[in-house]
Amino acid sequence: MFDLAWPWIFIFLPLPWLMRILLPVADSGEPVLKVGFLDELEGLAGRRARINLPAWRQQLPYILLWLLLLCAAARPQWLGAPLPIAASGRDLLVAVDVSGSMDYPDMQWQGEDVSRLTLVKNLLGDFLENRTGDRVGLILFGSRAYLQAPLTFDRRTVHTWLDDAQVGIAGKNTAIGDAIGLALKRLRQRPTQSRVLVLVTDGANNAGEIHPLTAARLAALEHVRIYTIGIGADPDQESAIGLPGVNPSLDLDEPTLKQIASLTNGSYFRARDGAELQRIGASLDLLEPVAQQPTEARPAQALYSWPLAAALLLSMLLILREHWPDNPLHRLLAKRRFLPVATPHWRARLDRLRLRRHK
Repeated sequence: MFDLAWPWIFIFLPLPWLMRILLPVADSGEPVLKVGFLDELEGLAGRRARINLPAWRQQLPYILLWLLLLCAAARPQWLGAPLPIAASGRDLLVAVDVSGSMDYPDMQWQGEDVSRLTLVKNLLGDFLENRTGDRVGLILFGSRAYLQAPLTFDRRTVHTWLDDAQVGIAGKNTAIGDAIGLALKRLRQRPTQSRVLVLVTDGANNAGEIHPLTAARLAALEHVRIYTIGIGADPDQESAIGLPGVNPSLDLDEPTLKQIASLTNGSYFRARDGAELQRIGASLDLLEPVAQQPTEARPAQALYSWPLAAALLLSMLLILREHWPDNPLHRLLAKRRFLPVATPHWRARLDRLRLRRHK
């Protein structure tokens, strides 16, 4: 379907005529030539002169040029058939801790000892990619928080960016409060009922400018639900480093993570191994989505280049007529009564006629 994105542009259609009426007439400073023997001049030429064409015929190229420019400025486009856009009730950001402690190899996955970040990549990556219809995004935080992937329907790309995350890429410390603050900045533009943050960490807040509980209270005011996941093995679990009695999760601040979830009407989960983290992902999948108004998009193909190219071509022809009056194209248009005749042959015959009269 043909459509004009800016049809109001055509209110400028009478602008040249208004300018001609309102602005004073320019003084060329040259005397006007009056031809008193036009009939005799026509007889010498053997054809009728075109200099007496009506005013609107002489202005026709300029009228057409102005119309073409207005058509291009109105942004003509061809709209395709409406395409549905998947929509659901959730805009979900996942904030993953990539501080130095996430490299600790105390997790079990498929019978092997893996680091905490590797386990998060294996399980949360699939969790993100399976959120069909949801907008998902990714935040990586260490000493500072960074938005790795904005909210998008392209879940596969977000999964890829999570797989590319490296320990220490955002610093060695843990800024939980800054991660929550960055998530608020991105989620506050989304519908109130759909704002969800999943925060995964293995430590306590020891960096950043915002205290985690302060950020959680702000999240509650913005209606952002935060689900916190504390990751790390228990002291009685067999450690990959072979030191019995060592508590791998000594730095994990569970009371703060529980309070963050409680303030925002979320939940706290504890992941001690791969099986538990997998169950947590299944629990998060049971969240009831809040339906949003379905949307449609129509692919649009811009067509402004056609009238713009025609206007450029016509401008070149007008300039050519001004500087080369006897060009073949101008003679063809004059023959078809589109343009007035103004060739050097007329001036030569006029000079010969003047000489004959003086004799």
